[in-house]
Amino acid sequence: MKITALNDRALVRLIPETRHKPPVLRGLVDTDAEAAILAEIEGETSARLIAEREGTPALDRRELAFARRASDLRLYGQSHINAAFAYTRPTGNRFNAGDRGAWYCAWHMLTSAAEVGYHRTRELGYIGRFEDEARYVELLADFIGDFPDMQGETHPALDPDPVRGYLAGQALAADLRRAGHRGLIYPSVRHPGGRCFVAFDPGIIQNVRPGASWALVWSGSPDFAVEGA
Repeated sequence: MKITALNDRALVRLIPETRHKPPVLRGLVDTDAEAAILAEIEGETSARLIAEREGTPALDRRELAFARRASDLRLYGQSHINAAFAYTRPTGNRFNAGDRGAWYCAWHMLTSAAEVGYHRTRELGYIGRFEDEARYVELLADFIGDFPDMQGETHPALDPDPVRGYLAGQALAADLRRAGHRGLIYPSVRHPGGRCFVAFDPGIIQNVRPGASWALVWSGSPDFAVEGA
């Protein structure tokens, strides 16, 4: 696999808007002191806070953004970085297993929208109703370094069927991480011509900042529209 040098800015990750709002518990109490007590209770079951406090079998807490940037705990995006690695699907995703997350992003918003929209469409298919509006917020980040690049290659990890593609992708990612690689460039499976990047290591995610807001709208069919929110 070839190695490509990156020095690219503003790669796009889309997260649900609900994860970008102020703490929902604040509206349940009258004072900041009471809010702090609720936050402490919530933290007992938060995968992100547990990972920051104790780590996990597959994630050393010292890897996380809050630890390596202890001089500036208010740095924007630190909780989003940590959450990407602490929260996982039990079966994992294309290039991460269920015990450790990763930061998925793309060079173009429409590529990210196609990727997240695919999964939302699958969920709507389970209930047989394609009527929905989902709002997302861009997280932009910069990346510098030399990374393996799957562009132009044929590999089982790029199989559009998650059952086959994810199994092969997780094995590939594990091999790359063992070899010391911290991320991977790959062609989008859901957006022809799109280019994606997955960061295996929180430490390579730089200068996270918010971008535009978008809505993905389903109006009776699996095809969805992307609208400015």
